[in-house]
Amino acid sequence: MLVLVAPGQGAQTPGFLTPWLELPGAADRLAAWSDAIGLDLVHHGTEADADAIRDTAVAQPLLVAAGLLSASALGDVTPGAVAGHSVGEITAAAFAGVLEDSAALSLVRTRGLAMAEAAAVTETGMAALLGGDPDMTVAHLEKLGLTPANMNGAGQIVAAGTAAQIEALVEDKPEGVRRVVPLKVAGAFHTHHMAPAVDKLAAAAEALTPADPRVAYVSNKDGAAVSSGAEVLQRLVGQVANPVRWDLCMETFQKLGVTALIEVCPGGTLTGIAKRALPGVKTLALKTPDDLDAARALIADHA
Repeated sequence: MLVLVAPGQGAQTPGFLTPWLELPGAADRLAAWSDAIGLDLVHHGTEADADAIRDTAVAQPLLVAAGLLSASALGDVTPGAVAGHSVGEITAAAFAGVLEDSAALSLVRTRGLAMAEAAAVTETGMAALLGGDPDMTVAHLEKLGLTPANMNGAGQIVAAGTAAQIEALVEDKPEGVRRVVPLKVAGAFHTHHMAPAVDKLAAAAEALTPADPRVAYVSNKDGAAVSSGAEVLQRLVGQVANPVRWDLCMETFQKLGVTALIEVCPGGTLTGIAKRALPGVKTLALKTPDDLDAARALIADHA
């Protein structure tokens, strides 16, 4: 059984879309999407520097577009389940048929702009904690006023809060944690700091007509496999200000009997976690079109 997953913010790197534009029709699709959402995805995916694509309003649509583009290059594939990390949930909703590609890009454009606006209110950030006992780590974060914004499993938790709180965490890391790595993101995502973005995203979602997912859609909220398109959309809205439970998503993958995991472009982050947390599950990250043949072979064995 195959699960198709989409990464979240921070996976993008300068120029990562350049080789994908060599595929037939790819440049035209990106240009059309760019016109539709008022953002030059081609420029940002090929020429923009790291600071430009770190901007939340840019990074989020860019990641969804990359995921859709790379998944389409796989051909006709029906995975047993789909999931996405944070903004990758919108990509996954398109994979599952809940949203058309154009609707997914419109929604993520609103999400990125709203979260960027919310992030500008207070100087906030995020940091990854590697190792340690999850319960002890969460208790320590709460003592410092931080939120465990991403429970990623495999010994990784991402904390979020004000810049001062992140600095305090670096100086006072939880017992057992090997490293605290500040992340190059523009805000405390999946915390109460993002609450202003929820209303704007909810308003945008009201204009959409979601379909029920064609395959199991595994939600970041609690790892549940959601069968209602309306519920998927509702969860996408609320998840902006609530923690990502990728650990629970992976538990659901195990319960579903997943045997292979493909991470769409820019792949690497989620496959890295899966290698540690899902022993025996074959993984593949789509980084460039050179990975497509291997991905198709994996699909043939597991889809």
